[in-house]
Amino acid sequence: MAQLISTKPYMLRAMHEWCVDNNLTPHLVVAVNSQTRVPMGYVKDGEIVLNINYSATKDLHMDNDSVVFSARFGGVSQNIYVPMNAVRGIFARENGQGMFFELEDEVDAEVQDSNENSVPAADVSSENRLKNKDNKKPTLTIVK
Repeated sequence: MAQLISTKPYMLRAMHEWCVDNNLTPHLVVAVNSQTRVPMGYVKDGEIVLNINYSATKDLHMDNDSVVFSARFGGVSQNIYVPMNAVRGIFARENGQGMFFELEDEVDAEVQDSNENSVPAADVSSENRLKNKDNKKPTLTIVK
């Protein structure tokens, strides 16, 4: 039997559509690695959280391999490229609902290496911020 396409890009597009349909703001959690093209000044603990609402992006395109768009950071337009294997999750900013995914081994190793070489940040990770928001437990599903 031929290798099946991952369900991750389909789930990602579905959650994005659900957020937009419900007037929520979809945010993408990305594990930054050597393939990821994001503004490094906004990366904390090897992760970056990106607003992927249509009003915050230009030319947003999500296919089975990557998420690509342009966005402004500090007033400067940046081209963003996120390979699908670097996507950790998607959630709605307003209520924390969303889903997180397991990272592939190669991305996990790169993120660990970048964390060891970076200065520890005082900020907590995005997952911890979601868990503590309004003391509600977020509804998350791990998709393999």
